[in-house]
Amino acid sequence: MSSKETDLRDEKPQFVLPLVVRIERDAPPARTDALETAARAVLEILTDDRSLGDGEWARAVADWQDARIRKVVRRARGAEWRRAGTLPGITVTGTAAEVRVFPPVPLDGWPKELAKLQVSGTDLDDPTAPGPVPEGAAVLWLNPELDMSAGKTMAQTGHGAQLLWWAMPDADRKAWREAGFPLAVRTASPADWPALTASGLPVVRDAGFTEIAPGSCTVVSEGGPRYAPRLPRT
Repeated sequence: MSSKETDLRDEKPQFVLPLVVRIERDAPPARTDALETAARAVLEILTDDRSLGDGEWARAVADWQDARIRKVVRRARGAEWRRAGTLPGITVTGTAAEVRVFPPVPLDGWPKELAKLQVSGTDLDDPTAPGPVPEGAAVLWLNPELDMSAGKTMAQTGHGAQLLWWAMPDADRKAWREAGFPLAVRTASPADWPALTASGLPVVRDAGFTEIAPGSCTVVSEGGPRYAPRLPRT
C-alpha cells in the first residue's frame, strides 16, 4: 500500500470495532479458544444482515472499513459481562470462551458500559497444547517471534480472519459461512514463518498503536480452495 493510500485512510473518520471477552476470575477460557472465538466473532458481524445493505449497522461497518480496521478487545466478568450483553451486538461462543462483538463506534465515542472495561489483564494460557487443525478449517498462523497479550492477539486474529474473508472468492465465502466459519489459530515455527509471509497469503501488518512496532507482521491467513496448504496442519 502506498503512503498516499495510507494517508487517505488516516484522513477519514476513525472507528473501532469493540470486542469483549468474558474472563471470570475462577474460570478463564483457554487462550487458543479465546483467539479462535474472537476471529469468528469478527466474521459473524461482517456477515450479519444488520451489517449489510440497509441494515441498522451497515453505515457504521462501512465507515469503519473505509478507514483503519481498528479492533480493541476488553475484558468483563459478572455484572460487567451482563451489562455488556444488554447493548446491541453478537455473542459468539467457542469450546468455553465467550466473546461479544459490537457494531463499530467512533474512536472516542465508546458506550459507557464498554468504555470502563479494562483492556489489560487478558493474559490467558492454554492448559494443554492445541490439537491438530480440523479438516476443512482455515488457519490463522501467528508470528512466533512476537510476545503479545491475549487481548492484542485476539484483535490480530480478528484482522487475519477479516483479510482472509476479503480475499476469498464468493463461492468460498458462501461455503465457509454455511459451515460456521471453521478456523484454527496456531503458532508457526520460526523456520516456517519467513516463507509464510512471502507466500502471497493474506498478511496482517500491525499499525503499531499498542505493544508492538509499526509494520510488524502478526498473522498469516490460510484457507479455502484458492490457497493450497503451506504447512502441516498440526
